[in-house]
Amino acid sequence: MKKLSFEYGEGLMEAQLPDNTDVFIPGETVKDPPVLDDIVDETRQSILNPIGVEPIARQVKKGSKVVIVFPDRVKGGFQGNSHRKVAIPIIIEECMKAGVDKKDIQLICSNGLHRKMTREEIQRILGDQIFDEFWWSNQIKNHDSEDWDDLVDLGPDEMGDPVIMNKQVYEADLAVLIGHVLGNPYGGYSGGYKHCATGISHWRSIASHHVPHVMHREDFTPVNNHSLMRRKFDSIGQHMEKCMGKRFFTCDAVLDTSQRQIAVFTGYAKEIQPLSWEIADKRTYVPWAEKKYDVLVFGMPQNFHYGNGMGTNPILMMQAISAQIIRHKRILKDNCVVICSSICNGYFHDEEFPAYRTVYELFQKDYHNTLPDMEKHSEYLARNQEYIDKYRFDHGYHPYHTFSMISCAHIAEENCAAIYIVGACEPGYARGMGMKSRATFEEALRDAEKYVGKEPDILALPRTFKTASVHLGMREREL
Repeated sequence: MKKLSFEYGEGLMEAQLPDNTDVFIPGETVKDPPVLDDIVDETRQSILNPIGVEPIARQVKKGSKVVIVFPDRVKGGFQGNSHRKVAIPIIIEECMKAGVDKKDIQLICSNGLHRKMTREEIQRILGDQIFDEFWWSNQIKNHDSEDWDDLVDLGPDEMGDPVIMNKQVYEADLAVLIGHVLGNPYGGYSGGYKHCATGISHWRSIASHHVPHVMHREDFTPVNNHSLMRRKFDSIGQHMEKCMGKRFFTCDAVLDTSQRQIAVFTGYAKEIQPLSWEIADKRTYVPWAEKKYDVLVFGMPQNFHYGNGMGTNPILMMQAISAQIIRHKRILKDNCVVICSSICNGYFHDEEFPAYRTVYELFQKDYHNTLPDMEKHSEYLARNQEYIDKYRFDHGYHPYHTFSMISCAHIAEENCAAIYIVGACEPGYARGMGMKSRATFEEALRDAEKYVGKEPDILALPRTFKTASVHLGMREREL
């Protein structure tokens, strides 16, 4: 038997799996492409030589207003030479060389419907120097998708979707997007137009793509760069540019498993997206598998990605499992089985995820047989003033975020014969989402024989939620 350890709460849970179990660890099983030799210099050269837009020096002057939009903590990158910490000072320096006054530079976190970052979190991701120079003069803030004094309604885009965006970004003479190009189950990659379409918009804009009729299409799973969702991101972002009368000055870094820069592309998002994806594909779409698997095994900690409680909040647990199906569907047999360890102790973290318990409890009654049945409640709860106030003033996730996660969560149910949660302290929460519960991995695997037989092909993914994931494919690449 093969002894492996999987994430579980704040620690690990051991499993004895058959010797023929295959194991994949991002960045180790298949090495990432090399990182940049000189991150600062190569980022600077990219910024000084943008593609499809004029250099900063030709776009701004004294009196120009500059807004720099940067991703929140959910996108990772906390090291000293992270993309934010390297690119933002260079952009500020170039603006000030061109005559821009420091007081005319605003930094906005593109948290979208995520909870607003605290002062300490902003300091951590921007670094002490930028924080000290801009925070105390109120030149760093979180986007507020409910502050209509700081939003502008741009009407529908070419696809008919509503476009509502941050007013300061809209009015800026130079609107800069600092993005991370990392594999993402929602449309292939972060960065590019996904950044502005989700990060500086309104829940109504996000409700045009994070919904069942978009996410449950055949072009969404397995993940790819050409789904309807991705086309909607592009359409919304380009409509913003059309209405602004200028292009975003986008500076995107392709990142590896440890959030280090593999490449940096700066310029017009429409032109640099395919360039960054070409590099990112080499790390992200990994043509590794020799066979398709019956069983996918992994574990989730309590605190990851969206925050503390993601690995115990039952809706987010199901979303996290679905994300693995979306990423790895190319190498999974139809009606596969997922076995996942989770402490599943009933901790919703109501302070950060205020609407989630309400939505979970609503799912348990009133003819809600599948997760998509919940969509009809989305607008009502998205307008709930108590939840909106918690988002705006108390670092809680916006209530509509709950429904964007439910749309994803249903994908695991659509594609799996069974989903097992192992080691749940309060297994009723898992069962309330349609998952099965067992005490150990071994018990779950024995029960799964009714679906996959006695000698299933098993893939184990240790550390899958503590590293930047890849999208696994068959040895002959299928994108």
